[in-house]
Amino acid sequence: MRVAIAEDSVLLREGLARLLEEANFEVVARCDNAEQLLLDVRSFSPEVAIVDIRLPPTHNDEGLLAALEIRKRHPSMGVLVLSQYVEVGLALTLLAESAEGVGYLLKDRIADVKEFVAAVRRVAEGGSALDPIIVSTLLARQRADDPISRLTPREREVLELMASGSSNQGIADKLVITLRAVEKYVSSIFGKLGLPSTGSESRRVLAVLTFLRT
Repeated sequence: MRVAIAEDSVLLREGLARLLEEANFEVVARCDNAEQLLLDVRSFSPEVAIVDIRLPPTHNDEGLLAALEIRKRHPSMGVLVLSQYVEVGLALTLLAESAEGVGYLLKDRIADVKEFVAAVRRVAEGGSALDPIIVSTLLARQRADDPISRLTPREREVLELMASGSSNQGIADKLVITLRAVEKYVSSIFGKLGLPSTGSESRRVLAVLTFLRT
């Protein structure tokens, strides 16, 4: 599985490349700016690009804009954006069209190598990977008529894990409950939020994220 990395910190860029290569990814491009990333993506056609949200020259939103451009030009390619801080507005911009093949993680998550590598692979395969802190922030937003308030504390836990990209089995493992229990929670969540149930994990996450963006 081919991956391109755009990160202006040499140490982090090389560290990412090394841990991904050890996980059997092929790092086909390493760069420190958005312009070079777009050229590399066109030249090497990776399955996924890992992009720092703030890149030179201004360190404003060059990485995000590059990620959006990649999504536009190469819709089948996964994009995983990394950020130093929680930036909900930028996250919602990235998710405006679809959550499939999209990831948004805080850089602190890289420390958990196993989970990070799993997130990269999931995004490359068309799934999603959202940082739990970002999901919690989205869920905590106050609205005049907030359907989230209808959920029980356990259902909120399940929704957060579901929006982060976890499968039903993954949720069951993390909450130490049965798979059947998770299925019942998921069904209840969709009912309370007025979202149609579907057997597709990626479409399910997309439906939840669509709700969170409204």
